[in-house]
Amino acid sequence: MKTNSNNTKLILLHPSLHKQSPLPTNAATLFSSHRLSLLFFFLLFFTLLFTCTLITTTISSTATSTSAAALFTLPPSVSKALLHYAAASNISAKPMSSAEITALSKALLLTPRPNFLVFGLTHESLLWAALNHQGRTVFLDENEYAISKFEQSNSGIEAYDVQFTTKVSDFPKLLSQARAQTQTDCRPVQNLLFSECKLAINDLPNHIYQVAWDVILVDGPRGYFPGAPGRMSTIFTAAVLARSTKAGKTHVFVHDFGREVERVFSDEFLCQENLVQLVDSLGHFLVASEVHEAERTVFCRNSSSSLSSLPSSKDVGGEED
Repeated sequence: MKTNSNNTKLILLHPSLHKQSPLPTNAATLFSSHRLSLLFFFLLFFTLLFTCTLITTTISSTATSTSAAALFTLPPSVSKALLHYAAASNISAKPMSSAEITALSKALLLTPRPNFLVFGLTHESLLWAALNHQGRTVFLDENEYAISKFEQSNSGIEAYDVQFTTKVSDFPKLLSQARAQTQTDCRPVQNLLFSECKLAINDLPNHIYQVAWDVILVDGPRGYFPGAPGRMSTIFTAAVLARSTKAGKTHVFVHDFGREVERVFSDEFLCQENLVQLVDSLGHFLVASEVHEAERTVFCRNSSSSLSSLPSSKDVGGEED
């Protein structure tokens, strides 16, 4: 008997583990380049941002420092005045009141870079130079030594000495002579450099007569005793300078207005019609140019006026034009 044997084969099927196919070479290169580009872009962006921030901070800091320096840096004249008045404890002369100083300073502020003429060296001289540090201030005084010392101690100050031949005790005679010569030597509009009027100050440097003065202060020379020069000439000269300017108006201040000479000569040559204000002992006049009326022979349109009856510290005229 023949036996048939069957060979059975077992075939085991195992699942294949397939690895992810690698990217083609070109695609891998492109991806790597893209990542590098992004990295470079971000590095460049943050570098620029940091640089801009640094520059902005530096400029801002510099501007702030410059601004602070400008804020706290004062003109030399102002610094000098502050130190002077801070150290001044005893003064021999009576200073101006705060109301008087305020009235004059307001007039200086009305005009940009004003021309300011001051008769007399006083306790307030450095203050006037400081208040008008952007304009021109000229001081005139009878004391040659005081003028020289003042200029040496304060660089940039312009000051001149004046020789007076008048006396307070002679004021009635000087006033009568001036009234008699208003048509000739003592007329309201003239070039004082060539004037023969006894009240005219004609020995100043030539350029002083060519300046259009915006503000004039009469606070000198001495006038508190009979032998003193008095302020007859300075009041007359201020009145003529104001009327002889080419145009506009001049603020003229007369200090110690309560004294007879100051009051009488202001009444005669500056005139009540031009009086703006009386503040304590300071008279404030606003005198208009009269060059277009060069033939006029009188100073005041209302010659019968009297300033002695005016109240103190009260506005008398209207506001200026």
